[in-house]
Amino acid sequence: MKLKDIKSKKTPIVVIDNSLDFFNDKILFPEKLEKANDMLRKIGLPKLKTT
Repeated sequence: MKLKDIKSKKTPIVVIDNSLDFFNDKILFPEKLEKANDMLRKIGLPKLKTT
């Protein structure tokens, strides 16, 4: 691809790094996940306003 072609495109060019698939099934921040789940249990999701 030429530089002129890249600049004229409206969509960004994104390269996905497949080596990050290693983290798919791992919980990286268990304390934060537990805190978020606890808050969702107590408070729940915000209500959508309809006009």
